[in-house]
Amino acid sequence: MTRPRSLSDRDLALIHLYANCQLGLSPRRFYAKWEVSHEAIASICSRSPSTVRRWFGKGKHYRAPSLDDLRHLALMDFLLEYYDEISPDLFDRLCGSPQRVQPEHPDASST
Repeated sequence: MTRPRSLSDRDLALIHLYANCQLGLSPRRFYAKWEVSHEAIASICSRSPSTVRRWFGKGKHYRAPSLDDLRHLALMDFLLEYYDEISPDLFDRLCGSPQRVQPEHPDASST
């Protein structure tokens, strides 16, 4: 068994920065920004579609998403926005994906 790596001052500062990061995006804002279904949002947040529907409900049918849900949506938003700028190696380390999603070419269907 290897000994755990000690943390440097930089590492501790990074932990502090992450712990105080206010990363979050509401389901309504995510839904307004991206053309997704409630089922897709449920998949992103590891929730049931009925739970996600409650996030969009009103009155007694409303249920607030957790901070974890808001963070999942913010991270997904980040990945959708910056996917092409993330190196394949870094993305694979982050998500463990064996392959990258190929970019779509809007004019490919017209050929």
